[in-house]
Amino acid sequence: MNAFIVTLAVGIGTYVTRSLFILALAKKRIPDRVLVALQFVAPAVLGSLVIAVLIDTIGQVAIGVPEFAALATGSLVAFKTRNHILTLVVGMVVFWVVRALV
Repeated sequence: MNAFIVTLAVGIGTYVTRSLFILALAKKRIPDRVLVALQFVAPAVLGSLVIAVLIDTIGQVAIGVPEFAALATGSLVAFKTRNHILTLVVGMVVFWVVRALV
């Protein structure tokens, strides 16, 4: 029951903080410099997710065949398409397929 309450509280907190940010800026024009900076959020998040997968708990690189295949494929898709969502989807599919086969 405690895990449910914590999950519910975190969900509500996340919703409230996002809603406040959206409502506060709803009628304001976002400066061009901020919009340019926001373009780097998706690559930064994707990079942090990749690093989190490739590093183990003691800080050593822990890359296996599924991780390498997904990283290589995702890198190629990102380079060719510049589409963050497609990169993530293709990388995850390759990771799951290779992991299931190996």
